[in-house]
Amino acid sequence: MELDQLRHLDAIARHGTVSKAADELRLSQPALSRSIQRLEAELGAPLFDRTKNRLALNDAGRLALEHAREVLRDVERLRDAVRDFERGQRTLRVGTCAPAPLWRLASLVSEALPEVILTTETLSRKDLERDLMSERIDLAVLPSPFPVPTVSCAPFMHENLFLSVPEGHPLAARASIDLSEVDGETFLLYTGIGFWRDLCRDRLPNARFVEQDDYLVFGQMASATPLLSFSSDAHGAALAAQGRALLPIRDAGAHVTFYLASLNENRERLAPVLDMAREARQR
Repeated sequence: MELDQLRHLDAIARHGTVSKAADELRLSQPALSRSIQRLEAELGAPLFDRTKNRLALNDAGRLALEHAREVLRDVERLRDAVRDFERGQRTLRVGTCAPAPLWRLASLVSEALPEVILTTETLSRKDLERDLMSERIDLAVLPSPFPVPTVSCAPFMHENLFLSVPEGHPLAARASIDLSEVDGETFLLYTGIGFWRDLCRDRLPNARFVEQDDYLVFGQMASATPLLSFSSDAHGAALAAQGRALLPIRDAGAHVTFYLASLNENRERLAPVLDMAREARQR
């Protein structure tokens, strides 16, 4: 018995005629008829009451059709499960607390592992830890180690936050600055900076923020606005070249080493990505 025979039985049962079923299956009518005859021979019973222009399932046929459709559903579930498993093996689910390490990781993965499908989301640290432990994500990018015995952490990259001010601004000649010195100012802020957004609001409780969700629009505004803004050594050179002075921020929280965290049980599967990240850090 072959799966195609079960599909042929289902098609004839739905259409009621060999001709219509043959059209759907793209078979000749004689080939379809022979397939059903072989199925009936294997089952040892006729499945249809035959008239000149139509086939009608008999009791044995209805029973056979019920089981045939269940088998076909099981085959489809099997196909979906294997397809999902294979896609999962090629998919790297990454959660991050900030955009810069994700840009770096995506660049490395696309260059060294082009077959890997990268899915990403920016989350709070609490949500990253929860999703990692529940295996909703494979890798978490965190601003400090995750001290859990079942989790491995490896340093990935360092990022420093800068205050971006227009050239000619009274602060532009400064060599560095503390955030407390600009608390109360108005800032242009990109909303997609992850945990950096919380740091800015925590350290600048009296500041006002003009927020922009679109990164391209933010970049255009940041190069022309008289407002203060923030940049980092991940992309600060571009803004510095557009008439902005970048002041190193002395606050300890403005300097972060990001870590790649993964469950120990997934280390073997993630080894190509983790090895690549380690080699990139050592270069």
